[in-house]
Amino acid sequence: MPKVTVEIPDELMNDLDEHVGDDKKFVNRSDAIRASVRKTLDMLDDIDQRHGRLETEE
Repeated sequence: MPKVTVEIPDELMNDLDEHVGDDKKFVNRSDAIRASVRKTLDMLDDIDQRHGRLETEE
């Protein structure tokens, strides 16, 4: 799996950390970031589909 390095502002990292750890939504930061990227891309696909910008397989 490729590794990606990003710079994240402290306030965003603090918010992220509130959701990571034992008995929380995500087991680690990487898991939280991957889930966020997936959700964002799905949302963008939905927007593109509504605007007729997605190519469909035929």
